[in-house]
Amino acid sequence: MKIFFMSDIHGSVHYLESALHAYEREQANSMVILGDELYHGARNPLTEEYGPKKVTELLNEHASEIIAVRGNCDSEVDSMVLDYPIMADYSILFFADRRFFLTHGHLFNETHLPPLAPGDVFCYGHTHIPKAEKQGNIYVLNPGSIALPKNNTPHTYGVLEEDVFTIKQLDGTVYKKIDF
Repeated sequence: MKIFFMSDIHGSVHYLESALHAYEREQANSMVILGDELYHGARNPLTEEYGPKKVTELLNEHASEIIAVRGNCDSEVDSMVLDYPIMADYSILFFADRRFFLTHGHLFNETHLPPLAPGDVFCYGHTHIPKAEKQGNIYVLNPGSIALPKNNTPHTYGVLEEDVFTIKQLDGTVYKKIDF
C-alpha cells in the first residue's frame, strides 16, 4: 500500500494538477490532504491559477480516495462543495504498525503536540516547510506545500510506503526521506 500526502493547495489549479499527476505517477492507493484546500487566506498571496471552483472539481474526482483534515483557511462552506469530509481538526491513521496523527498544524503542532506514544508519527502541514525527522521518541512529518512553499523550499508532497516516508518535489525528485 502507498499513501500520497499533500498540504496547502490554497486554491491553485496549476499546482494541484501537478500534484495529481504526481499522485498518478506514484500509483498511490489513497491521498491524505493536511488542510487548506481551496482558499489562499489573508496572509498568503494568490496562488498560480487561483481557482477554488476548479480545485473543488478536481478534488471531488478523487473523493473516495481522500482522507482530509481542516486547515486554518478551510471553512464550513467548503464542506458543502467538497464530496469528502474536511471539518475534522485531526484524524488517526494506522499504517505498518504505527499510529499517524494527522492534523493541519494550527491547533496541534511541534510546540503543542497531542498525546502521542513512543513510535507514533505526527503529520501536519500549515508551515509550508517540508520536514521528515525523528524528535525524541516520535516522528514528525510535514509534506510541505504544493502551492506556496516557504523558506526557499521547493513545491513538495510526501509518499508513505512500507516503513519509509519520502518527500518529493512535484517532478518526482527526492527531497528528503526517513525510515521508521
